Amino acid sequence: MKPDTSVNVLGGALSICGTDPLTGYFRDGMCNTCDADQGSHTVCAVMTAEFLAFSKYVGNDLSTSRPEFGFVGLKAGDPWCLCAARFLQAAEEGCGPQVHLEATHKRALEIVPLEILQRHAIITN
Repeated sequence: MKPDTSVNVLGGALSICGTDPLTGYFRDGMCNTCDADQGSHTVCAVMTAEFLAFSKYVGNDLSTSRPEFGFVGLKAGDPWCLCAARFLQAAEEGCGPQVHLEATHKRALEIVPLEILQRHAIITN
């Protein structure tokens, strides 16, 4: 599998989302995607305790370590490539995490409107 063109939602080059823990569908630290990525792991978000609790509540426990899958478990402050639909669901429920727009893949826009991503954007100067 080869990742889709690495372009972010702003039209620029896709930035690294996170390497500790190593994130991304390809576990390359970036929110790259391809047709096989049915979850569209394209939104680079910074985890919050509120979002992690919400995700666990709706059936996707991201905070518990799963060593058998090489997954350490996430904590508040960790960057992670989220499934676009899960991000949108959390945003609609009022607990969407902050987003790094420069590290969010353009294919997220197939599911999440840019305005919603921008409302959750981390402002960097």
